[in-house]
Amino acid sequence: MTFNPNNCRNESEVESKLIVSYLLPKLGYTPDTWHQEVTFGNIRLDFLSFATQVIPIVVDADSPMSVVMEAKHPKENLDRHLRKLHRYLTSLSIRYGLITNGKEIRIYQRVADDIQLVFKCAGKDIENRIDEIIALIGRERLKFIKNPDNLELEDSKINLVSPELISEVPVQPNNPATAEPEPSQISKPEQIPENNPVKPQVKSDVTVPKKSQNTMKIIAVYHNKGGVGKTTTVVNLAAALSKKGKRVLVIDLDSQANTTFATGLVKFEDEEQDDLKDSNILHVLQYEDGYSLAEVARKSSFCNPAIDVIPAHINLMEQETTFNQLDYSRMILIRKLEEVQDKYDIVLIDTPPSLNFYARVALIAAEYLIIPSDLKPFANQGLVNVKDFIKTVNGFRKLIGKKPLEVLGVLPCKISTNTKFVQYSLPKRREAIPKRYGMEIMDSVIYERDDLAKCAEQMQIVGNMEIADPISVLDFKPDSIASQEFEMLAIEVLEKIGKNS
Repeated sequence: MTFNPNNCRNESEVESKLIVSYLLPKLGYTPDTWHQEVTFGNIRLDFLSFATQVIPIVVDADSPMSVVMEAKHPKENLDRHLRKLHRYLTSLSIRYGLITNGKEIRIYQRVADDIQLVFKCAGKDIENRIDEIIALIGRERLKFIKNPDNLELEDSKINLVSPELISEVPVQPNNPATAEPEPSQISKPEQIPENNPVKPQVKSDVTVPKKSQNTMKIIAVYHNKGGVGKTTTVVNLAAALSKKGKRVLVIDLDSQANTTFATGLVKFEDEEQDDLKDSNILHVLQYEDGYSLAEVARKSSFCNPAIDVIPAHINLMEQETTFNQLDYSRMILIRKLEEVQDKYDIVLIDTPPSLNFYARVALIAAEYLIIPSDLKPFANQGLVNVKDFIKTVNGFRKLIGKKPLEVLGVLPCKISTNTKFVQYSLPKRREAIPKRYGMEIMDSVIYERDDLAKCAEQMQIVGNMEIADPISVLDFKPDSIASQEFEMLAIEVLEKIGKNS
């Protein structure tokens, strides 16, 4: 099989067309000696291959893990991911790391506590240089190589580990950085022939912990200044996450109901036909019993795969004073989110551009925060208020036993595409965020583009009425630059919250 980097348009195609279909077979790794989406604690590897496999998996100088392979989007700069690759190789004692975006292939070798580049080539040249890659990380070569501490891997230690167990097997580290809270109970491994065509029934060599019940990740999207692209970010990020196979719930906590409109839930022209007024986020917050998120959620065809949305309503405004007088009201959303933690992978909460009760409820319920900003003076000055607001919210979170809110960063949004601005002004504005306001700025940038406006303005004719029928930019124009920007944002968010497996 040949490889053409031009056929890789996204991260998934880099994985399937370069790594799975071309590299792994060429390097001699059979399906029983490589595994995809392997998780060790908070470390998630795209691909892990074994020259020889040993159970239990021990993270020390004798680690049997040979090569980790990381796939990135073709537009990604590989330099941005070297720190993470360094952590993977050193903390898991893996000998080699291959990282690629399809257009470029690099191989790094672990040397003590550092990594060194040992091979680099363009994707278009890989066929001409495949022998060099095989000589470095081919399976036959690594079967007999001495490990970094000059200790031979003895044949007597070789056993096959069941692929189904890999993502759940807790690491037995000598390295404190990857230590699990409870030690595993180790028994002698069972000897299994390497060429056994039948998947082995491996006796458990470890105590497998119960899966965490709270796998759902909750992200609030907030800035106290309006007009910075908050709703655009929420709905299109939701679509991008959905296309990556994540089960997504969007909660609209803004009485303006912009996200409710943007996801196509307003299918009426007259308030008398309003089918949202009797079941929306107001009722979720108003009643301790009843109006669960599962009951109130509406399926939105705004994107494919569809997402669920908890709609907002203008009636939120009149109830804010009442809610502020009830201490328990800010806790109701937390409890109701716990009820759906097995139903969704990610919850995105859109918030009002203010410092009000609803914004507070969102930040108390969330684990993570994205702060969209157009990086203009008023939005930047507003970050001072945002920081103070987060500090207040964290004080309450501490009282109820929740960890501080984790800020994923300030997201440059609604950014002008003017060439001179992008070249000269934007870098200065990005640098100002960490320097002046002490906040991390995200790598992703969402530019102001026509496609984002057009997809939100789509309409359909129902009888004699023209009804809003918005669509995500990823469905409206999948190959557009705006679509790619949100795909990159989804990748960055998933990596930061540890949900990219």
